[in-house]
Amino acid sequence: MTADPVSPLAAWTDRLAALAPALGVREVPFRSQLTVRVSDPGAIAAMGAALGAAFPAVACTFTTGTGPFGAVEVLWLGPDEFLVVAAPDLQVPIEEVLRGALGSSRGSVVDTSAQRTTVVLEGPRGRDVLAHGCAVDLHPAAAPVGTCVQTLLARTGVVLQVTGADRITLLVRSSFAEYLAAWLADACTEYVAVP
Repeated sequence: MTADPVSPLAAWTDRLAALAPALGVREVPFRSQLTVRVSDPGAIAAMGAALGAAFPAVACTFTTGTGPFGAVEVLWLGPDEFLVVAAPDLQVPIEEVLRGALGSSRGSVVDTSAQRTTVVLEGPRGRDVLAHGCAVDLHPAAAPVGTCVQTLLARTGVVLQVTGADRITLLVRSSFAEYLAAWLADACTEYVAVP
């Protein structure tokens, strides 16, 4: 018998919910995540077609699409590095499809699902809160919807996606998730109403 999985921020659900209405913060755990290293344009196109989501051609952006695995995001992490993100428990079939599309081209597809958890921030104060610990300019003119960057947030490595005008998604290593949650709670202090 196997135990049910426990998300990295399971113990923080109530504390993060208490940050509303200043900032909506929720964890989206167990998403399928695959790191893809490839530079061959033909293989990149074939992988995108197989997923139903073209790989981003512009640095520091991400794309979305719907295909055989439902909604899929492809994040640009570097000149030949991408992160494919989908619903939970799809990493094995996605890996098989991506490896097939890669064919004999030089590259790799690695399941990194257990490496990170996802934290979604919603609300007009999200960019202000993150500015307390992030060097990236998050003003909407500099970081419009569709932006994706790897950066440090409160000395913790994150992948930061601007997924809506007032919504930012953070992918943080599972081992640093509680530290990040504590930092977010502290950074929200000035925006949370005192009863």
